Amino acid sequence: MSHEIKYQWRITKYNPDFRDENGHYTRVEDWTSPYDIGKTFNGQAFTFEQYLRVESAYINTILMFIKESKVKSLRVIWLENHKSKVQRKWQFLYEDEFQHIQLEEDMVINLEDVPTICKMILRELIYCQLLVKDQLFIHFGWDYYMYIGTNYQSTVAIDLAINNGLYVESFQSPYYLSQEEIIRVIQWGLIGDNVIAGEEELKKIPLKEYQNILNLSYEHPVTGMFKLNTQHKDFFQRFLSHKMDFSTYEYYLWCND
Repeated sequence: MSHEIKYQWRITKYNPDFRDENGHYTRVEDWTSPYDIGKTFNGQAFTFEQYLRVESAYINTILMFIKESKVKSLRVIWLENHKSKVQRKWQFLYEDEFQHIQLEEDMVINLEDVPTICKMILRELIYCQLLVKDQLFIHFGWDYYMYIGTNYQSTVAIDLAINNGLYVESFQSPYYLSQEEIIRVIQWGLIGDNVIAGEEELKKIPLKEYQNILNLSYEHPVTGMFKLNTQHKDFFQRFLSHKMDFSTYEYYLWCND
């Protein structure tokens, strides 16, 4: 990311009064996932209706930040699909409209699809980040954490979040990485085996070259994981001591801090 996003916030349902000196949230009895629906917290059963109220607060907050940022579309990065992992007992979290959303890495999405996509993320059916390069990002973390960055003070969006029971803290997203912070590694394992057999770090490859070989837009920061195929072999082999063998191994490019 070539320019710093001016304002960044952590937006959650968690009251910062319950954080310790290290910023850790200390209230153990609190739900952190839609899959906590039906469990008991502080002597009260956590219901689907209660969940929906909080989910709506998050999504409405996102929409207001987008409106104040004046962007017209968003790009999907770091896409992971978890829909196939949903057990039958949680099928009530899956809505018919979800099947009409077909996302791809680096895809540009219309604003009208943002509520549905964010709902799928919050329900852990997919994972992705949304951004407009150097203008806006929306990041989701574990345990119902959300981070938003824009170049506007976004006072209306912040007030909306607070009025809907959320807490807004000035906070740099842990997912907001400069190119200098990103470590890119080639990992490989035997075909059909989930165990990593080896890895090598890549160095001194310009961002534009990654974008070109992976067929990504100039907006994509090349973070996340990418499965490689034989078309990528000649490019990456130049930077590896390991001799790539796609008949034996599966290869992935992993990019994170």
